Amino acid sequence: MASELPVTIRSARPDEIDEILKVWRDAGLGIRPGDAPGSLESLLAHDPESLLVAEEDGRIVGTLIAVWDGWRAGLYRLGVHPDFRRRGIGTALVHAGEQRLAARGATRIIAAVGRENSAATRFWKSVGYDVQDVYRLFKDIG
Repeated sequence: MASELPVTIRSARPDEIDEILKVWRDAGLGIRPGDAPGSLESLLAHDPESLLVAEEDGRIVGTLIAVWDGWRAGLYRLGVHPDFRRRGIGTALVHAGEQRLAARGATRIIAAVGRENSAATRFWKSVGYDVQDVYRLFKDIG
């Protein structure tokens, strides 16, 4: 994280899940079936350092999920509260996530971004990610 930022990047705690979900709503990420509090509790129980938060003055203002399963690394749910955007917080979260994943052995990272989200695509390109024409399929089973 850049030293001029007034935020701290750290791992989330289970007691912060409601606040994280609020950031996602406020950031326009929406809440999907897999984003239920129980799912996030499971994520943190499995990998306590996987959910990063940006905190300023005791308030969570941004989030990023950075996961590594031993084979693939992924970045998900990057969100910064609208009142805190354009200050480098998203970039700081991505760099912290990349450092975490590299330290665990990852050599390639996939960032999940909706095809229709041109602003997010521009952001990810600005931090060094390339768009690939690969179809991504999913199925909610819970």
